[in-house]
Amino acid sequence: MDSNTSISQLKELVKKFCEARDWDQYHNAKELAIGVITESAELLEHFRFKTEKQLEELFKNPDKKSDISEEMADILYFLLRLAQRYDIDLTTALNKKIEKNEKRYPVEKVKGLNKKYTEL
Repeated sequence: MDSNTSISQLKELVKKFCEARDWDQYHNAKELAIGVITESAELLEHFRFKTEKQLEELFKNPDKKSDISEEMADILYFLLRLAQRYDIDLTTALNKKIEKNEKRYPVEKVKGLNKKYTEL
């Protein structure tokens, strides 16, 4: 379904869901940002202290994969809601960030680095 759904459609879905419940009063920038970080921490709980092999096994387990997907959806929900409430075009923001990072991390400088952490 990702290939058939636009970001604006998702923002509208979240908007309608929240407005039907009169949640605008609770969804200011601070509270929505807190939601992003809280849900991100819940996503991290699934991966913390796991080996690469254990991580691969997580995604092979339908129940675990579903749990991870739900946490990812929660994060997306809060990001979409924040963007919707404050008129942020996520596509433009992402394109600008990728362009900025292309300059910061040029392929010829970073591709193939074997070190886990490297000064750029």
